[in-house]
Amino acid sequence: MTSTTTQIISPTWIAPVTPDGALLLDHSLVIEGSRIIALLPQTEAQARFPNAPNLKLEGHLVTPGFVNVHGHAAMTLLRGIADDREMMDWLTNWIWPIEGKLVNEQFVYDGTRLAAMEMIMGGTTCAADTYFFPEAASRALTQMNFRAQVGMPIIQFGNAWARNEEDHMHKGLAFRDSIKNSSLVTTAFAPHSPYNVSDNGFNKIQLYSEQLDLAIHLHLHETATEVTDSLRDIGVRPIERMNKLEILSPSLQAVHMTQLRDDEIKLLSVKGVQVAHCPESNMKLASGFCPVEKLRASNINVAIGTDGAASNNDLDMIQEVRSASLLSKATTGDATSLDAQTCLEMMTINGARFLGLEDQIGSLEPGKLADITAIDLSHPSFQPIYNPISQLVYTASARDVSNVWIGGKHVMDDRQLPEADTESILAATRQWQKKISAVSNQQPSAEPINSPERNL
Repeated sequence: MTSTTTQIISPTWIAPVTPDGALLLDHSLVIEGSRIIALLPQTEAQARFPNAPNLKLEGHLVTPGFVNVHGHAAMTLLRGIADDREMMDWLTNWIWPIEGKLVNEQFVYDGTRLAAMEMIMGGTTCAADTYFFPEAASRALTQMNFRAQVGMPIIQFGNAWARNEEDHMHKGLAFRDSIKNSSLVTTAFAPHSPYNVSDNGFNKIQLYSEQLDLAIHLHLHETATEVTDSLRDIGVRPIERMNKLEILSPSLQAVHMTQLRDDEIKLLSVKGVQVAHCPESNMKLASGFCPVEKLRASNINVAIGTDGAASNNDLDMIQEVRSASLLSKATTGDATSLDAQTCLEMMTINGARFLGLEDQIGSLEPGKLADITAIDLSHPSFQPIYNPISQLVYTASARDVSNVWIGGKHVMDDRQLPEADTESILAATRQWQKKISAVSNQQPSAEPINSPERNL
């Protein structure tokens, strides 16, 4: 019988998130195996666990690992394709044709590995992912020791993964069965959008969601066009249709939500719907603004997602919450809107709650899984430091993350990923770049630099 490994992390500051606003100076996190067992003053931790390795991180802020509640990991291979285009032009004339020609199991596996590497290097330890070939995505994420909700895509139309809506459902449920014993991967129904799924499809999703206790992850009210097209075609707004189909419930993870009336916000609150806010993608595609403060005032859980790197163009959660905060301040005219502490909560405990994992991750508490991010605030650009959480939100970026643990495993150590095959990930990316360039008529300006630090 082998003993469980104990390790100590001793930074300058710890922001456990729970209780609200707590900031611990010169404390240590003690990890045993995959879980946190104590938060103690550094001298006490060293005295109680004298034989445990103690990683001292002077000038660092330690937080829960970031939780990215919406993305399309494999689409990282399409980063930079057809930038600066309106959403439906971007999708219809660029993204969908490329996907139709190139997306297969290997595309998803390679793109997901690249995304997981980028997310880990940016302090993200858990994400909600939605794309084709979820089996390949799950395999890639597991190999990277990355925690994720991998969606079961449901679309009315055929594609490389499934022939039709029914086939999507059948293959999705088979995927669910295949990962039921995973310690890292969970799943949810992922109907793409109201305009891509039939009423019959939503009826089945609602039934299975209730029977199997599975969330529903749905792009909803993403653009004004989505709403006006729905009014033109069926005479109701998408939210009204979803309500009639009984999709609005605590199981619904509604993504984007840029087109909301006050009565719809009230309905979402009554139904217990949660919202994924993706500010940078929404702004880049000119989709609109999610009324985050109105949602929060109605006791709706709002968490942060990056969307895919094809429409962002990065998976940097720190930059994402900064954008969320600044956008909220600008659109509401209220400088107190989405303060730094609220932003930290949105990217940690709110995200964990969004995915139904708040009893396991999202805060640094004894008993929870040791999903942990360390941010180096020692650089001159951070000085002087009066509030490290403000420096995290308004000054830092993904490149300031130094160390990451997932389930107690040290997956990034001083910007290095000791168990990830970064060379093969980047080599596969270069091959896909050539293939994508050939079918998109977007040629690379130069050979990419073979360095994860430079590329990510």
